[in-house]
Amino acid sequence: MHGPTQPEAQVMVSALNAKLTHHGATDVLRAAFEAVPDIALVSSFGAESVVLLHLAAMVKRDVPVIFIDTEMLFAETLVYQQDVAERLRLENVTVIRADDIAAHDPDDTLHQRDTDACCALRKTLPLQRALAPYGGWMTGRKRYQSGTRARLEFFEVEDDTGRIKVNPLARWAPQDVRDYMDENRLPRHPLVAQGYPSIGCAPCTSPVAQGEDPRAGRWRDTNKDECGIHFVNGKMVRVGESK
Repeated sequence: MHGPTQPEAQVMVSALNAKLTHHGATDVLRAAFEAVPDIALVSSFGAESVVLLHLAAMVKRDVPVIFIDTEMLFAETLVYQQDVAERLRLENVTVIRADDIAAHDPDDTLHQRDTDACCALRKTLPLQRALAPYGGWMTGRKRYQSGTRARLEFFEVEDDTGRIKVNPLARWAPQDVRDYMDENRLPRHPLVAQGYPSIGCAPCTSPVAQGEDPRAGRWRDTNKDECGIHFVNGKMVRVGESK
């Protein structure tokens, strides 16, 4: 990865956030592709992922898309990933997996003993390796998804890597997502209709009851709120911490 220094990146990010304050997701995407030519889109192909994928495909069809197969995903997610990639005619999707699971989690029970270690093994470390050639990456994170994301900006600089992180949908509301999917007739993840508004790995994702936080089914009954892909100062962001 070769790009601006940390101070230069911070100046650029601040300027972009100021310039795009009243702009929509498509303008943010265009600005991201211009400011960070070597940028990838990281997608879980989860409950709302199709929105950002559709927007990005309309601006740049060959945007590199990185999908992490933790080998513990729902079968429905794997089928949905292939379906969405085909429907949107995404030209540059890479599926990544950890290459050392057999050594560190031979019986697939690490998640029962240490969810942080499991997420690091299967998601965080493989993604960091995959992102090494890139100067930036896009996510589908939104302010409403959890308290730790309430002040999310369009552009950020990762403290530990200096990489630019772009959140084009940061200010979208839940209704914005639903309306966009309806208006563009985008396919839904099949588990959403079964009570899964936020979808991760099968062992650590449960249905959400009416009135619960949409992410309540992720690592239920723990204080864990993030898998570690999104972190601050090299540490996972947890419930109650400021972003």
